[in-house]
Amino acid sequence: MIDPYETLGLERDADEQAIKAAWRKAAKTAHPDQGGDVEGFGRLQACYDLLKDPVRRKVYDNTGYDPQLADPRDLKGILMLETLVNEFILDEREPGSFDPLAAMRRKLSDDIVKSRFHILELERHRARVRQHIDRLGRRPAADVLGSMLRTRSQSIADAIRSAEAQIEAIEQAYTMLEGYSYELELLPEVKAAE
Repeated sequence: MIDPYETLGLERDADEQAIKAAWRKAAKTAHPDQGGDVEGFGRLQACYDLLKDPVRRKVYDNTGYDPQLADPRDLKGILMLETLVNEFILDEREPGSFDPLAAMRRKLSDDIVKSRFHILELERHRARVRQHIDRLGRRPAADVLGSMLRTRSQSIADAIRSAEAQIEAIEQAYTMLEGYSYELELLPEVKAAE
């Protein structure tokens, strides 16, 4: 993820004029006509566009992500984490009495296992459809059954690709949890033993 504040050399509380001045200063050397490269100038422009838009800026400030600057894999991971964060926020247990990070990791691991099992089932079904296609004998000019079976096989292949993409998003969400820890409250009997 590109940090637009860092890219433009700004503090987080920079006002509209400071943002514009920082962009102009950076654009003088980053512009392709001034010796800069197109990709670098594009990043600079994207950062400026984000910070000058109050809604996008607020979303970025609150989440650390902007759909136009983020890696699409990160966005998919964030969407997965968003659901899990909502679940532990709504959990009625006292904060500190359970480890929401461990629960999130377990849920993500379980989802990977379920998705992999789903892929295995889909592959089994696709193999069966292919076997049926291979066993179809004499076919009329308008091969309705063959067409239906080929379409079904393609739909299953699409579902497999979708499940594989889901696994990638889950793995990305899991990776985003790395480095976090959660402090649990000591139980009264543990405190007394100390």
